[in-house]
Amino acid sequence: MTSPRRISTRRHGYTLVEMLIVVVILGIAGALVIPSMGQVGVLRVQSAVRQIVAQITEAQSDALAYQRGRAIVFDKDAGSYSIVEVVGETIDPEHNTIDRGTITGGEYGDAAMISVDFGQGSSTLIFDEFGAPTTRAGENTPPPTGTIMVRGSGQEFRIQVDGYTGRVTVTDMGVVSGSGSGSGSSG
Repeated sequence: MTSPRRISTRRHGYTLVEMLIVVVILGIAGALVIPSMGQVGVLRVQSAVRQIVAQITEAQSDALAYQRGRAIVFDKDAGSYSIVEVVGETIDPEHNTIDRGTITGGEYGDAAMISVDFGQGSSTLIFDEFGAPTTRAGENTPPPTGTIMVRGSGQEFRIQVDGYTGRVTVTDMGVVSGSGSGSGSSG
C-alpha cells in the first residue's frame, strides 16, 4: 500500500525583510534617475549647438567639394539658417538656397540664438571655393573670428568660427542665472 500524499499547508510569500529590501533598491534607483531627467533640457540645447556646427562644417565641405562659394545666412530672431550657393558676388537666399534649418522649439527645447556676428554686425558666414571664410562673396579677404551664441535651459554656448581657417570651436559658457529664452545681447 502506498501512503497517502502529504498536502503542504505552508503558504509561499514574501517576508517583511524582503519587501523592505526591494523598496530600498527602488528608492536608490529612483534617486539616480530623477536628477538625470532634469538634464534633458540641457541635452536638447547641446543638440541645437551640434546641429549648427554640423551645418557650418557641411557648408565649408560643400564649398571645397564643388569649388563654389557657399554662405550660411543666420536669422537669430527666427532661430533659423539657410545654406546658400554663392553665385558670383551674390548671396540670394530666396533663389539659391541649398538647405534650411531651425533650432527653435520642438526637438531643441528652448534653445535660441541670442547673437550672431561674423564681423561688422554681419549674420552671414561666407566660404570661398576653397572652403576658407571670406568677408564678402567673390573676395578672399579673411574675416574676423565670428561667433554664434546659443542659450537655453539655463546654459549658454559660444560657437566660434576662426576667420582664417574656418575651424569651429564650441565653448560651454556655463550656467546663466535668470536666463530666459531669446534674451541677451544681439550682434
